[in-house]
Amino acid sequence: MAWDTGSTRSNAASTAAPDRGEVQEWRRGLGFGSLRARIFAVNIIAVIVLAIMLLYLDTVRSRLLDERTDALRNTAVAVAGLAGERPPGLARLNFERGTRLRLYGRDGAPVVDNWADPATRRFTIDDPQRYSWRRASAKFIDRALERIASFRALPPYREAVPDGAGQWPEIAVAVRAGQPATRLRRAEDGSFIITAAAAVPGGGAVHLVDSADDLARILRDERLTSFWLLLSVTVLTVGLSSYLARTIVRPLRMLAIAAHRVRLGRSREVIVPRLPDRRDEIGALARAVSDMSLALRLQIDATEAFAADVAHELKNPLASLRSAVDTLEQVQQPDLRERLLLVIRDDVARLDRLITDISDASRLDAELSRSRFEPLDAGALAAGLVAAYQVAGLPAGLAIAYSPPAAGAAKVEGDPARLAQVLRNLIDNALSFSPPGGTVLVSADTGPGRVQLRVEDEGPGVPAENRGDVFKRFYSQRPEAEDFGRHSGLGLSIAGAIVQAHGGSIRVTDRPQGQGAMFIVELPAA
Repeated sequence: MAWDTGSTRSNAASTAAPDRGEVQEWRRGLGFGSLRARIFAVNIIAVIVLAIMLLYLDTVRSRLLDERTDALRNTAVAVAGLAGERPPGLARLNFERGTRLRLYGRDGAPVVDNWADPATRRFTIDDPQRYSWRRASAKFIDRALERIASFRALPPYREAVPDGAGQWPEIAVAVRAGQPATRLRRAEDGSFIITAAAAVPGGGAVHLVDSADDLARILRDERLTSFWLLLSVTVLTVGLSSYLARTIVRPLRMLAIAAHRVRLGRSREVIVPRLPDRRDEIGALARAVSDMSLALRLQIDATEAFAADVAHELKNPLASLRSAVDTLEQVQQPDLRERLLLVIRDDVARLDRLITDISDASRLDAELSRSRFEPLDAGALAAGLVAAYQVAGLPAGLAIAYSPPAAGAAKVEGDPARLAQVLRNLIDNALSFSPPGGTVLVSADTGPGRVQLRVEDEGPGVPAENRGDVFKRFYSQRPEAEDFGRHSGLGLSIAGAIVQAHGGSIRVTDRPQGQGAMFIVELPAA
């Protein structure tokens, strides 16, 4: 679309940089409130939910560790009851998960250790130096998630040599309080070690050591599955967000930038993309904005042309008026002065008519945009106007008549005052071209989906080559005998604009019978 003003064309080079600067400033003004940021923000919610679920696994682990600790505490109490009787099979107790059982005497020295029997099932602690990279990575991720979830720091699990009850603080607590005590520790390989102690009746204590590495493996598998799911959803979310940003935000931003440049009015050629391949709402918006900007450009071009035409039309009477005034100062003869004064009066009257018609034409578009259409009978409107002309009187020897539609009422939707103005302009034009004794015929007719209004005169008619020009502004082709400047040439132009605003058309042709012109107005039927 073309866009410019006269001053812009002369200063294109100097305004190019400000144009780019203001557009960039407009882009920066979008900030994080832009549609792109909102798309990413909405789509990232799913990723955040999955991340929270990943962290929730640590809460599940803590609950499972608490349950395992309670179970080991109860086992320690039960074993302590048996240990008071010193059954011979205590050293051969074999736990399913390889739990280590030790009985300490009153002096803290070990009395029974079920791991002393090689056949006893036992848990193992791996050497981190021998980990594969996969397991090392898994352990690293475990530690990282624990830090994120603020998991408490644990004391290390170490076996003292020589063995004794003094290395286990929970034994001292259990003996002193008479209640079982537990402690959670971290092994060298990162696994959790649960210990439980219970006082033995008659002296001494039972100490159980259990590994919760099976829980860690289960949770690690679940966490790994969740991690891959999180990674997949993240990649999918970023891809979908980028696609949405490209297919939605990018064209909208292109339209916004084009509209912003149109508002600045600093570029002659502002191309508003029409996006013909888009068959959705964005494509419809792009084409609507493009059509709107084109209509705006045409309206501005029309305004510029109208201003140029007005300046041209006003120059002639002003030049004539100036010449008459300058000459009047030098002429002394009364008859010549009277003739010059007559010229001045005619020029002033011509200027008055021009200014009045120009004022009406300049307000026409704005007033039409505010008009409210209503159902009306165009035939009755024409009949009323003809009657008004007959009552007011016509120039000597002229007549006007009306022919109603053959059947039915000529119903249309429109502004009664503006449609009456169309008919008045056509009738006045017909009367001005009618010869003495001529008759102007106004008629109405109906057809499928349309209403026709016709105004016929018996004048010289309009040559075929000039019929496209009669509805242009300031066009006037008058008989030589007529006073120059008597008509502004805006009447038919105003009539054409009003008819187009009503969704109709106007044209001129020859009369069906005899010499003369016939103006035909077609309007959509109501």
